[in-house]
Amino acid sequence: MDNTQNINEERIANAWADLQSHSDQGFSLDQDAYRLAFADPEFLLRRETRGIRIQLEMLKPDLDQSAQGVENTVVVFGSARFPSPEAAQSALEAARRSGDAAELALAQRQVRNSGHYENARLFARLVAGYSARKPKGERLFICTGGGPGIMEAANRGAHEMGALTPGLNITLPHEQSANPYVTPSLSFKFHYFATRKMHFMMRAKALVAFPGGFGTLDELFEVVTLVQTKKAKPVPIILFGTDYWRRLINLDVLVEEGAISPDDLKLLKYTDDPQEAWEYIRTFYGLPL
Repeated sequence: MDNTQNINEERIANAWADLQSHSDQGFSLDQDAYRLAFADPEFLLRRETRGIRIQLEMLKPDLDQSAQGVENTVVVFGSARFPSPEAAQSALEAARRSGDAAELALAQRQVRNSGHYENARLFARLVAGYSARKPKGERLFICTGGGPGIMEAANRGAHEMGALTPGLNITLPHEQSANPYVTPSLSFKFHYFATRKMHFMMRAKALVAFPGGFGTLDELFEVVTLVQTKKAKPVPIILFGTDYWRRLINLDVLVEEGAISPDDLKLLKYTDDPQEAWEYIRTFYGLPL
């Protein structure tokens, strides 16, 4: 049985080795009917094989996370544009030296927004610190979109506590790479937003949305809609940064106009404190101290 398995594995490896050799010799990758289908990028990138690509994007991160014991996550969303306090302070000092009013105003705003970065880092440390004391099956892992800003802050906080921390990155027109705090073996790259968002929800036991832009709003309302329509189990959905969210979204209007029920507002929890956010999640599940 082992010999048969080795032969099969060798044949699969040879298919990719032949393809690599073809590339190394500088030959263009023309269509080749005789090439094995799963080793044929031209075939896999056709419009008709989109379903296969989506299936692969679902399967690869799922298998890798399961193999490393990542079954329960706390997902952190937020702006990719908010810097760390160190970077923001450095930019502020440079702006002051330049004497440029517009540059100074931008740097001052970045210093203010860097507070969200620091809170995301501290929140992640609380979750990772709790999980470090628990058996593997009971741990909660901080998961983000894997990019800079708030995502980096949350991965950083978990990394500082020695925890595994997944990042679900996405290909964008402006190339985005994983931040340095994502665990390399849990650093995934997606083409499809739909499969990426599904992976966020598959293991999520809580979602914490820090101030962000269109991407954060998209992810937030996807989750709220799934929970409201009972397509997903109820989970804590926390809006971190009360002033930001209250100014950005007036959900009371939806109640006043009858677009949602008053109870739907209870799906969301507002906070400005990392400890309060963690206590809300802990209380929701009755987790011991």
